[in-house]
Amino acid sequence: MAKCILAGLSPFCVLCVLWGQFKAGQPLSRFTFTEPHMGTRFKIIVYARDESAAKSAAKSAFQRIADLDGTMSDYRSTSELMRLCQKAGGDPVQVSDDLFRVLERSQEVAKLSDGAFDVTIGPVVRLWRQARRTHELPDPKTLAQAQELVGYRNVRLDAKNRTVQLLKPGMRLDLGGIGKGYAADAALATLKEHRIDRALVAAGGDIAVSGPPPDTDGWTIGIAPLLDPDAKPKRYLILHDAAVSTSGDSEQYLEINGKRHSHIVDPRTGIGLTDRVSVTVVAPKGLIADPLTKVVSVLGPERGLAIIEATDCAAAFVVRKTDRGLVSSESKRFKDLKQKESR
Repeated sequence: MAKCILAGLSPFCVLCVLWGQFKAGQPLSRFTFTEPHMGTRFKIIVYARDESAAKSAAKSAFQRIADLDGTMSDYRSTSELMRLCQKAGGDPVQVSDDLFRVLERSQEVAKLSDGAFDVTIGPVVRLWRQARRTHELPDPKTLAQAQELVGYRNVRLDAKNRTVQLLKPGMRLDLGGIGKGYAADAALATLKEHRIDRALVAAGGDIAVSGPPPDTDGWTIGIAPLLDPDAKPKRYLILHDAAVSTSGDSEQYLEINGKRHSHIVDPRTGIGLTDRVSVTVVAPKGLIADPLTKVVSVLGPERGLAIIEATDCAAAFVVRKTDRGLVSSESKRFKDLKQKESR
């Protein structure tokens, strides 16, 4: 067989074929890279034949993330998202495929949850960000005015022309509840384009993984404890070709007079959640998992898990702090996931 493949090739081509066969037989090595993007630290772990291939793939993946930040950021006035918001109240605006895809999924989740997830919450989120800096609750009158601009029904999407129209002047979109999940998906896809099919991309609480590490059933991902996220997880998921997203108030919150307000804001009321809750969602893509964590956080386990059950291939685990201590709930499909507990 080897004679048939090599027959008629020049000496240089023969050398290339033999070198390729040698490389294919090399064991995979683990490489880890980190860079700051989207207000957090992205970590990329890949298994590759050599360091050069790993570095090249990771560089392209980080560039993809950086480009998406330039598309979806609500901190940069020059981002595509903010340029769209500057035209709120005007005519439809044609947008990139990435931005349209994220907004399309955002609207689907908003309708599914009856507004428990709503990317038009931008004006309200800005007030809560300021509140965390000043340690003062938003002024009720100002908050009420901002709340009038919130409403996913005021966003019109035209898939045929790939346009977005924001119906009210002053509307401001915030993709913080879905953007990192999509970026993790996109980075993973970029790695696959570089023939890296065993990888993990982590962006804070959003993780996407492709094929499992060599000689394993999947990537081992811990579920951070609700009250002490820095403590060793007691529960681990074993995943491959999936995404997992966790939302909670362990890092971003405002506490005044003993009352804790999460950075997760209920779009229907404009108020930061006051219940201590951590929600972990597993789904095929981060674009699906990321926003669903906010849906379950806002609606609570009973209504939230019903939406999880209605979403193909999605599963969720919820931990709440109550007067009776920590109480956990999980969807039916979550029980079927491969897991292990720490000793």
